[in-house]
This record gives sequence, structure tokens and C-alpha cells, in this order.
Amino acid sequence: MSDVAAVKVLIQKHNALKKEIAKVIVGQEDVIDQILLSIYTGGHSLLIGVPGLAKTLMVNTIAQALGLDFKRIQFTPI
Repeated sequence: MSDVAAVKVLIQKHNALKKEIAKVIVGQEDVIDQILLSIYTGGHSLLIGVPGLAKTLMVNTIAQALGLDFKRIQFTPI
């Protein structure tokens, strides 16, 4: 497979993944892109925000769409 064909397949799979995530998470495209970039590059992400922003739902949805396990770590600063 040529490099151009490989990039086209990658783009198609990325778009299909984002479409699957969008079935559950409405909006938040920038956050989803940043989380996916972190996953693609083998990095880490720390999601910070007030309660009720669906951070856990977002990560759980991405994990399910990728066929990954989901574990949650709770951290509440004093």
C-alpha cells in the first residue's frame, strides 16, 4: 500500500471513529480531537473541569469506540 493510500485509509477510519463518538457526545469536537491525538501518539491526558461536563462519559465512549478497557481515577483537590 502506498503512503497516500495509507493516509486516506487513516483519514477514513478517523472520521468513522469521530462519527461513532458523536452518537453519544454532542459538540466538544476540539476536546475529542485532543484526546484522540493523545491516544494516537501514546501520550497522556488530564481532563479538568467542573462536575457535570461529561468528562467520564466522553472518555468511556471513546474507549468503547476503540474497543479498549475503561478505568476511572477520581481526584478531587482540597
